[in-house]
Amino acid sequence: MATEATASKFQNPDFRPVEISVTAHDGLHFWQFMVAGSIAGSVEHMAMFPVDTVKTHMQALGSCPIKSVSVTHALRSILQSDGPSALYRGIAAMGLGAGPAHAVYFSVYEVCKKYFSGNNPNNSMAHAMSGVCATVCSDAVFTPMDVVKQRLQLGNNTYKGVWDCVKRILREEGVGAFYASYRTTVLMNAPFTAVHFATYEATKRGLMEISPESANDERLVVHATAGAAAGALAAAVTTPLDVVKTQLQCQGVCGCDRFKSDSIGDVIKVILKKDGYRGLMRGWIPRMLFHAPAAAICWSTYEASKAFFQELNNNSNSGTIT
Repeated sequence: MATEATASKFQNPDFRPVEISVTAHDGLHFWQFMVAGSIAGSVEHMAMFPVDTVKTHMQALGSCPIKSVSVTHALRSILQSDGPSALYRGIAAMGLGAGPAHAVYFSVYEVCKKYFSGNNPNNSMAHAMSGVCATVCSDAVFTPMDVVKQRLQLGNNTYKGVWDCVKRILREEGVGAFYASYRTTVLMNAPFTAVHFATYEATKRGLMEISPESANDERLVVHATAGAAAGALAAAVTTPLDVVKTQLQCQGVCGCDRFKSDSIGDVIKVILKKDGYRGLMRGWIPRMLFHAPAAAICWSTYEASKAFFQELNNNSNSGTIT
């Protein structure tokens, strides 16, 4: 392993724990996990952004233009009111937040997975716990830009752009508005990530066991299939909390309700009163349509980036110049 090779360079054994703590498994350094995760997250969200826009419109209750839970109606309404470009409104905010957040997400996951799993790479509980730790850290980075992104997605010429939205939120609502949904986001993403990572690792392992000669760990189709299954299942399970998150992030925009507190229970009561229990599942179809292919794209890109860095490190260690 790269860890052993790197540690052997030091004659003084006191340096070894320090080197091991900053050099992760799979032959990659910590910064390489961050770069791979950043690339994967950016590609994933940019590719699937129009679907996310439809989901946001469907989940935003109040006097906003779209009230139907139909995906086709939501899409048609957006196109008729503002044209195809409206599907990409807020993508700049996504670009600013997705890269750094996913760099934190995947690097923390890899470090925690190594720590929790010990010598058992098939420990599903370790994968789930690592995912929870990863999402708590990454959500702290991503939530402010997610607030900006969703408000821009609703359109109605409320904001001129990313920086206008940021300045107006700071001036009119204060810094706290950027984190009004953080608790809900973590409560949603903790089970989402736990289900996601556990399902991904289990599905990937199952595919390799079914056909080990054709489905090995280096085949992108394995990562894509496992990622799609994990994304779809996790998305379906956590849709109600995603609706609450959207409500908190978009409150007061485009006629949407403004809440007296950030209490999840209060928001759920409003949703139930206004739209019944089906209101808690608003946007579940586009959410699954987003997360299944998005996870497939994300994991494939992430594993491909890791493979690139592994080859780069191997060539560097062997002295090969390519």
